[in-house]
Amino acid sequence: MWIGAFSAGSAIGPVLGGVMLEFFWWGSVFLLALPVMAVLLILGPRVLPEYRDPEAGRLDVASAAMSVVAVLACIYGLKDIAQAGVSVPAVIAIVAGLAVTSLWVRRQQRLDDPMIDVSLFRIRAFNTALAVNFLAIFVAIGYFLFVAQYLQLVAGLSPLESGLWSVPSAIAFIVGSQLAPRVVQRVSAAYLISGGLAVAAAGLLMLAQVGRTDGLTTLIISSVVISLGLAPVFGLTTELIVGSAPPERAGAASGISETAAELGGALGIAILGSIGVAIYRARVDDAIPGDIPPEAATAAGDTLGAAVAAAQQLDGSAAAVLLELTRGAFVSGMQLSAAIAAVIAVAVAVVALFGLRKGGSADDEASGDRAAPSASEVDVRSR
Repeated sequence: MWIGAFSAGSAIGPVLGGVMLEFFWWGSVFLLALPVMAVLLILGPRVLPEYRDPEAGRLDVASAAMSVVAVLACIYGLKDIAQAGVSVPAVIAIVAGLAVTSLWVRRQQRLDDPMIDVSLFRIRAFNTALAVNFLAIFVAIGYFLFVAQYLQLVAGLSPLESGLWSVPSAIAFIVGSQLAPRVVQRVSAAYLISGGLAVAAAGLLMLAQVGRTDGLTTLIISSVVISLGLAPVFGLTTELIVGSAPPERAGAASGISETAAELGGALGIAILGSIGVAIYRARVDDAIPGDIPPEAATAAGDTLGAAVAAAQQLDGSAAAVLLELTRGAFVSGMQLSAAIAAVIAVAVAVVALFGLRKGGSADDEASGDRAAPSASEVDVRSR
């Protein structure tokens, strides 16, 4: 039900956003969240069941601040390298982020009330399912970043048309997420997760074949295949993450799962997006014609969106040359990023296949933790 609601929202959101952008100014898309949040604030306290741990500790503000600094420093460094190449400030930012991460981990191990229950990471099934979930989100968000831009900036569709063309993949995600609980009654979760990632990898390889022209059909089909493959992964890995933790720590496990998903999405955008941008800028800088005005050339070397906007200020022939060059460069970046994502998906499929078939190790029991259930045991719980 949770993943079904998530996927239904992913189907409705782009269409409503496209409607708003079609008839109103760009900032109107942010207003869509206001009535939804208003309803949540009113009904949430009345209808959402809540459990409060009487022994809950205090929030460690320093740990929260350190986690934000660590993530932002690393992502800033990666994005700066993509924009301007390797530089001393970018390297310092990444090293500083990793150093703060190390200090944050040590702090969690010393605190009586850590921000994250690090003892959960002694459960093998928890670690494996968390890693699979993290990397699946990494792949999903990273590839969709390119699809959305392709629809509007390469295929030349309006925001509403782009939203409508995103519906097939969203429907595929709904179908896949709702079939998973039925299929998992007959097939081990490890095999289903691994198979889903393999299907997603096939879709990503198909996406890597999308060309500059006449690529819309291939892009839509590949998006549907990717959604069908990834849909079972998110729900089942979340089930395994929470189910592998002792009942009294299920809330902590759920929190870690959500945190990993958010971090995976952020890194997917930062890393895969940076790879695409780096390829785009390298190709544009090397091939931009000399007769393109300097202002337009500078804008085109930044992003495809800026290039499209600059082309609107040029005459017909110059605009056509600039669009052909920049759109081709963007597609090249998308193809490489999709291929890298496919390799990651295959690697994660192998990890899921071998890592989720067995339960916790003897070390888990020796440490006082309940042994982690196998994927098949979690399947029985689901039923």
